[in-house]
Amino acid sequence: MASSDQALPAFVRLAGHALRWRLLTELAAGDLRVRELMTLVEAPQNLVSYHLRLLRDGGLVTATRSSRDGRDSYYRLDLDRCAQALAGAGAALHPALHPALHPALHPALRPDLRGVPEPPAPPPRWPRLSVLFACTGNSARSPIAEALLRHHTAGRVTVTSAGSRPAARMHPHAVRVLREQYGIEIADRRPRHLDTLRGHRFDYVITLCDKVREACPEFGDHVRRIHWSTPDPAAAGRSEQDVHAALVRAAADIDTRIRYLLPVLAHTPEAHS
Repeated sequence: MASSDQALPAFVRLAGHALRWRLLTELAAGDLRVRELMTLVEAPQNLVSYHLRLLRDGGLVTATRSSRDGRDSYYRLDLDRCAQALAGAGAALHPALHPALHPALHPALRPDLRGVPEPPAPPPRWPRLSVLFACTGNSARSPIAEALLRHHTAGRVTVTSAGSRPAARMHPHAVRVLREQYGIEIADRRPRHLDTLRGHRFDYVITLCDKVREACPEFGDHVRRIHWSTPDPAAAGRSEQDVHAALVRAAADIDTRIRYLLPVLAHTPEAHS
């Protein structure tokens, strides 16, 4: 006979621990380093590292080397895997809680044709918000994020992107990927410098580059800062094919992140309301 602990679904075993739940909660807001998590959860490095390893082994958290300091790593919550694990926990409790059998109970967890949970659908109404995406060159990652968020919100959220060292033009493969994969055109857009936005007010500043995270201006006391540690797809390889494939992956990853960001934005109070 299996023990009660063995019978617990994996998500319940992992997320049911108080410190691991706090780590998951902090990572739900954006990518973080170990020392930042230590401060947020008020726990020593050995304890934080131990529980992060368990979350990584369970597939709920991933880690990538920082592009700014290769000795450091950013930890990321895999929301798709969390959605799958949470759906599995519900099904283990009662068959009616399985999203595939009773999708009305869990519309955000309903599997698509590939068996991967769909991110939540956008809300019918958007608050008046302003979002800035930042990376180094403002030629691929941040303009992709800008275009996708504007697309998913039908232009009802004000979206801007900029870079700390803007390139001369949009990356041609970023233009191609957005056009072919998402039906979005950015060929006429030009990269802009972060300095041109000083004095502007943003509700959210989202950095997609580890280097820019350290150099991005503050943009006021009430801005909500989020970091998505996204490797530079332009540095993926020497061939055009490698770079294009990396940009396809980066755009898909950014799109998933944005679709999970939509409910967060929808429930953000308007600063001037």
